[in-house]
Amino acid sequence: MHWFLYLAILIGTFILMEGITWCTHKFVMHGFLWYLHEDHHQPTPGFFEKNDAFFVIFAIPSFLCILFGTLDKIYWLQAIGFGIMAYGAAYFLVHDVIIHQRFKWFSRSSNTYVRAIRWAHKMHHKHLHKQEGESFGMLYVHRKYWNKVRNDKKRAR
Repeated sequence: MHWFLYLAILIGTFILMEGITWCTHKFVMHGFLWYLHEDHHQPTPGFFEKNDAFFVIFAIPSFLCILFGTLDKIYWLQAIGFGIMAYGAAYFLVHDVIIHQRFKWFSRSSNTYVRAIRWAHKMHHKHLHKQEGESFGMLYVHRKYWNKVRNDKKRAR
């Protein structure tokens, strides 16, 4: 497989994962698997949450695509697996490290994107129950959150 096509599939999968994540978050995590996601909105003591099970759930298709794509030399399938894995790594860095700061690797940032994504996530978490949620995406930030952060920066000057 040509490296350009491989990279295009990998990047395309990464981009598509934002939509898949939004749908999964809204309809599965805030739906029939709320019992796994609830402790993320209503924190309980301890480092780990039941919500962390989603890491394993989403890692399985990535692993299987990489495994079978490699073993059977189906490189487009392997590229999909690596695209899912790359999105999982980005999700971990943005959600667990930057937003929730479960790992103290970075201090709070004044970067507009980081502030907008943190604000959007804060608005998501203001809802303690599975109904009436907002901002279900992860990397894409709706314009209203960008505008709020930009307006706050202007007021601070």
